[in-house]
Amino acid sequence: MPYDAVIYTKKRQVANVILNRPDAGNAVNGQLAQELEEVCDRINRDDDVYVVTLTGSGETFCSGGEVEPGNITCRPAAAIAGIDRPVIAAINGDALGEGLEIALSCDIRLASSKARLCLPQVAQGRIPVDGGTQRLPRIVGRGKALELLLTGDMITAGEALEIGLVSKVVPPAALTEETVKLAETVAAKGPIALRYLKEAINKGMDMTLEQGLRLEADLYFLLHTTADRTEGIKAFQEKRPPKFKGR
Repeated sequence: MPYDAVIYTKKRQVANVILNRPDAGNAVNGQLAQELEEVCDRINRDDDVYVVTLTGSGETFCSGGEVEPGNITCRPAAAIAGIDRPVIAAINGDALGEGLEIALSCDIRLASSKARLCLPQVAQGRIPVDGGTQRLPRIVGRGKALELLLTGDMITAGEALEIGLVSKVVPPAALTEETVKLAETVAAKGPIALRYLKEAINKGMDMTLEQGLRLEADLYFLLHTTADRTEGIKAFQEKRPPKFKGR
């Protein structure tokens, strides 16, 4: 299926998604949001995808949104958060407003050293509507999230690293290589285990410790019924790389 505002490719078990409105700073409009939602659904229906990467075309990750203020039906970050595979954001440039909300919806964030990040909606008399007020404090903590949200301040990639908003900062020229390396490392693991890990962590964050431990145990026992679990044990005993099939 062809897309205009999004580029979608797949190499082996890694799906690559690129926001493709470089002349507009990859700002979110209705078309980009719709195509991104379609791509996310496509990924979830493809058992051959183990890991997803997300970046922007040109020199900007995403400069914000062009959608009508208050339109909560256009929520690309929610679509990305709904992907049941690990998602790696390669923040190649500015991630502002809706752009940062999209990055927050990913599981791991790598950033170019030139990237800047902020949620400036309060300066426009608005608040984030695609998860910014909920995901940011879960990542950086309540106090720092309130500071960033209430001031709308811009921070550098280095500052984002210090507060745990991104996990690694690299020179712009090295970002693609680092992202590919990380994606391939994760994709080499058991695909069912990857999905269960993400489910255990994401759902467990909203549970009591006792409930989270019960979920973890349930998912662990489910893994024992899969062929991949048997293959993992066999490969370890035979001292060879496992050949997972997602079953």
